[in-house]
Amino acid sequence: MRPDPTEAPADGTRDLSPSREDRTVKRARVLEILDRHKADSVLLTTAAAVNWYLDGARTHVSLAAPPIVAVRVGRHGDVVHLTGNERDRMLREELPEDVEVRARDWWLPAPADGIAEAAIAAELRAARSALLPTESARFAALGRRAAEALTDALEGATPDMTEAALAARVTGLVASRGMDSLVVLVGGESRSEHRHPLPTPSPIGRRAMVVLCARRWGLIANLTRWIRFGPATAEEEDSEARILEVEADAFAVTRAGAAVSDALAEIAAAYPRHGFPPVEWTRHHQGGPAGYDGRDPRAVPGLPDVFAPRAHVTWNPSAAGAKVEDTVVIEGGIVTPLTVDPRWPTTPVRGVARPSVLQLG
Repeated sequence: MRPDPTEAPADGTRDLSPSREDRTVKRARVLEILDRHKADSVLLTTAAAVNWYLDGARTHVSLAAPPIVAVRVGRHGDVVHLTGNERDRMLREELPEDVEVRARDWWLPAPADGIAEAAIAAELRAARSALLPTESARFAALGRRAAEALTDALEGATPDMTEAALAARVTGLVASRGMDSLVVLVGGESRSEHRHPLPTPSPIGRRAMVVLCARRWGLIANLTRWIRFGPATAEEEDSEARILEVEADAFAVTRAGAAVSDALAEIAAAYPRHGFPPVEWTRHHQGGPAGYDGRDPRAVPGLPDVFAPRAHVTWNPSAAGAKVEDTVVIEGGIVTPLTVDPRWPTTPVRGVARPSVLQLG
């Protein structure tokens, strides 16, 4: 894969380009999994697995479709399978220069042998959850870009702007910064009770929530922001403060080696502790580890996955008219938000700066 000459390092020093050394580490992790299962190979086909293994290559055409490439990881080497009509572009723009590529007719499937990816899905999630330093630097750069795009889009909003028009602004600014918009939700005043408000022609009115899931380098950053025109009501201020406390409880139980499902149980218990109905956690998913999938994986009861020592995570506690969401990294009990724009107002919650509502007049 050719480096992007327009790409600035995330911290001024680290190169974000694809790394043969990083791919060697990832290959070793997959071979360890194959050893445990006494298997000779696995065909990686999901976006999360393929994008991770190819170190951030763009492997899609349609955002709604599976990757256009598959990777056979075997004991004697790796092979990237793709259709002949995509071969030249992918080699020139996306794939590492040292990989073996086998082209096929576009109507034929990739040859499958060895163990199925689905059979080792949990182990693959664990393998990619421990992000390498370059991956962590990419995630920080992605988070900053996504947050900046939302700030730029929302600062110019007006009460009579439609949800669809605001979503279009967000999508355009996200694309201009080299990211894919996987999810853009906008819920204005009349639809504030909805957890997944797909944009409509309705005006946003006095208050609006905007949700963005943005992808670059295969990684996905998730964040939610609120804007308001005019003063807040006492009820709004109260629910906004309490939902931040639920999130703080979620951060507190995100510890290296802890079961993700145990953290979910603690989050469920946090709702009534902070004045919300006990069933509130059932009305929307609560998030989970972040990485090469929207949640990698989403926290559900009974999930066996555990948090990595340096856990990248997005929790998103919500109630009617209240929600908070940022992609963060938690290590040794220290919470560092990644989806940060210094221009956005914040409030301290247990020592962590959390996003406030942006007042626009």
